[in-house]
Amino acid sequence: MTATPAWPPRSAPRLYVEAALGPGIAVPVDGNAAHYLLSVMRVREGDVVLLFDGVSGEWSGRAEQLRKRDLVLRCEAQTRPLESVPDFWLCAAPIKKGRIDLVAEKACELGVARLMPVRTERSVVDKVNGERLRAHLIEAAEQCGRTALPTLADLVTLPALLATWPASRALFFADETGGRAMEAAFADHPGPAGLLIGPEGGFTPHERSLILACPQAVPISLGPRILRAETAAIAATACWMARNGDWSSCETK
Repeated sequence: MTATPAWPPRSAPRLYVEAALGPGIAVPVDGNAAHYLLSVMRVREGDVVLLFDGVSGEWSGRAEQLRKRDLVLRCEAQTRPLESVPDFWLCAAPIKKGRIDLVAEKACELGVARLMPVRTERSVVDKVNGERLRAHLIEAAEQCGRTALPTLADLVTLPALLATWPASRALFFADETGGRAMEAAFADHPGPAGLLIGPEGGFTPHERSLILACPQAVPISLGPRILRAETAAIAATACWMARNGDWSSCETK
């Protein structure tokens, strides 16, 4: 007996689209996305492409009306509902191009709900290319199977971040002068949380005082070694996901 093929096909490409998805909806695709599907993935008439819009879950789309530079994907069925991601925000000081892109990519893969660039006194970068960061978030979501795209906040100063920090959300911050072990700190604050990572030069004494004055702030230690800013952001996020996020109850077969 011939085995029933898996549905949706595991090899089907995934694509984020801005259009709302639903049964029978035709999604026109052009530009770089069309080039990727037609020239890189070699999508042909009738092939399946998995679509997600960050709102409606994941849908199978059947390729039709293929031309040299564009095509149409017609939604057929929802393959997965919108995922529920952990209520975790990553607040990171902008760092050099390439490294901040890596932070955005891995934040998405790890399951972060919101990425918040924070300008600090020692930040070597005082601007953020939001369009480029969003592109990295989208590409990572397409690759890792996310159906809920992380929110990308506008660049904010550290004092502004602290002044508006929600009362019900813990703010873990990597304190180079010493802090609680992450396992214990995360265990004591299992609810909504944020992680604050400083720039490569760390927080100034004045900034540290401001952070500690925030009632929700919880200083944590990142271990005995000095970590790059991007390493600290990725490592601490992974630890939180393992203790309080969706890694803690995830089993695979």
